[in-house]
Amino acid sequence: MILSKIIWNPVEGIDLGFFVIRFYSLMFVVAFSLGWYLMKKIYIRENVSIEKLDTIFIYAVVATLIGARLGHVFFYDWDYYKNNLLEIILPFRFKPEFEFIGFQGLASHGAAIGIIIAMYYYSKNVIQKHILWILDRIVIPVAFGAIFVRLGNFFNSEIIGNESGDSTFGVKFVREGLRKSEAVRETGIKNVNDAYAAIVNDPKFADTLEAIPYRHPAQLYEAFGYIFVAVILWLIYWKTDKRNNPGFLFGAFLILLWTVRFIVEFVKKSQGGFEDSLGDALSTGQWLSIPFIIAGLYFIIRSLKKKEVV
Repeated sequence: MILSKIIWNPVEGIDLGFFVIRFYSLMFVVAFSLGWYLMKKIYIRENVSIEKLDTIFIYAVVATLIGARLGHVFFYDWDYYKNNLLEIILPFRFKPEFEFIGFQGLASHGAAIGIIIAMYYYSKNVIQKHILWILDRIVIPVAFGAIFVRLGNFFNSEIIGNESGDSTFGVKFVREGLRKSEAVRETGIKNVNDAYAAIVNDPKFADTLEAIPYRHPAQLYEAFGYIFVAVILWLIYWKTDKRNNPGFLFGAFLILLWTVRFIVEFVKKSQGGFEDSLGDALSTGQWLSIPFIIAGLYFIIRSLKKKEVV
């Protein structure tokens, strides 16, 4: 019942006067910082030099951002970007007018592929261990980090759910339901934050606010599911000897995390992509999750047949 009464209109970040710390960026900082701390504990346990921790941090950050960006471009919005190639690497929109928009669009499937590729090079060139050794361990901080990334999506009012209707869960995403230009035009207030605030708080804009539907907070559903994924992987690593089964933790991660994603997609607003060409039974996110889940099953089965430290 609580969520059904939420009207979500957060400011973009913490305004320091000379700089705005965006909540979405802050969640990424939290995710990577927590990941560094968790991997440090793992490296200490495994007697791996801490000096190699900074390298994996750099690999992970670069791979996540590049992979996530390219994943969005090719999986979800290639029809647009094939005619606007510069916008793939530049944070600007050139048409219909020049505008700074940041890098809008990061796909977790692309990030996963990017991290796997980066860990291959890291395992060969830095740590000199089998790739499954590092993948079995990196998935723990990745799972914890995914929680904060989805919280960042919630702050950004993006990756929202379908209309919640009579459901007891629902959030009115004001900034998603009303574009900045529409909010300014509707209120006559040039400052965007003040315009949105007026729509939420001024009774004369009650009809405008009412027209924005309540939606499932899909980001929170996903973040909640990832909490269980992260805790399960953490406990498997620290409380069992399955870490010595090459690929077991990696496989468990693929199955658990992408199953959560697959389930939440049923209430998530379409993000576009190639789903129309394959029918409307499954979303693009679900189609992309299936290969990861199948791969996870393969690594689990494979790991149970071979137990050794790689």
